[in-house]
Amino acid sequence: MRYSLVDLAAVAPRGDKRAALDRAVASAEEAEKAGYHRIWYAEHHRTTGYASQDPAPLIALAAARTSRVRVGSGAVLLNHHSPFTVAERFLMLEAMAPGRVDLGLGRSSSGPLVDCALRRDRQAEPVDDFADQVREITGYYRHDLDSAHPFHPIDLTEGIGGTPDVWVLGSSGRTAALAGRLGVGYTFGSHINAPLTEAALDHYRRTFVPSARDPRGPRAMIALVITAADDEDLAHRLTWPARALRAAGRIRPIPTLAEAESELGAAEKARPSTLTGGVVPDQISGTAESLRQQLEPFVRRIGVGEIVVQDMLTDHELRSRSRELVAAALASVDVAAEFE
Repeated sequence: MRYSLVDLAAVAPRGDKRAALDRAVASAEEAEKAGYHRIWYAEHHRTTGYASQDPAPLIALAAARTSRVRVGSGAVLLNHHSPFTVAERFLMLEAMAPGRVDLGLGRSSSGPLVDCALRRDRQAEPVDDFADQVREITGYYRHDLDSAHPFHPIDLTEGIGGTPDVWVLGSSGRTAALAGRLGVGYTFGSHINAPLTEAALDHYRRTFVPSARDPRGPRAMIALVITAADDEDLAHRLTWPARALRAAGRIRPIPTLAEAESELGAAEKARPSTLTGGVVPDQISGTAESLRQQLEPFVRRIGVGEIVVQDMLTDHELRSRSRELVAAALASVDVAAEFE
């Protein structure tokens, strides 16, 4: 099966964001060598532990240092941006890395204060128009905005041989239906809402309508948080920093493994990190072999042929080894995917 990566540009304890960004770009080269299909960069605002506030510069740098792996956003938070700006910016990236750019679209709050600061018009009440925004972007790319749409005459693709591959990221049936109606790719956040995974993918499949300009069928993947090591105990312990970060709030550095060990109680440390009986924990851990055993029956049941992996590891050696082992595990998973 295919396996991909989302990089948050995690900042090492007592480190700086410049170093984190350097490592995030280097991750693209590592991902390409390890056989990852794509690497996406996230958009997180006002976070101490993540340096990836804007995916676009990281995508451009990663594309320049690789030749095969797809590069993209996981995701552009469209509620903070103009659809025109996003469409144009990613067409520039497509021109720089033809046939390799993914535009992953999502929405999220950074808190009332930051959400307001990100808006151009701070006086207007926020509006949930995500579906209209995604539709506008696909309309620019496919030249199929309704003739009554005010931006119908605009052609952004002139002189560019292709367009980015558009994906909607979400964790609900509503985003699944949106991706299906628009005929774009769908990434379901199983690490956020695991019980809804199968229903959301089924909803996406049933509502999918291919575009006249993009006749491909449904294409879906799931997002999971996975850590790996050469022994089960270390792999499980690598889930602790993320648990400690979640417990204390994200406006703080990502704790070290030692800090997490001192902060977490026994029950939180012992909380399962293995996928058993179809129950998906918020983080999955294991060795390459145990991860294959955990994930193969799960992906066979839900019919996806690609997993996009996230981690919150800041130790360079542990992170590189984890991603190497995750790649080995997922490369060995045998699945007949229902999605492209």
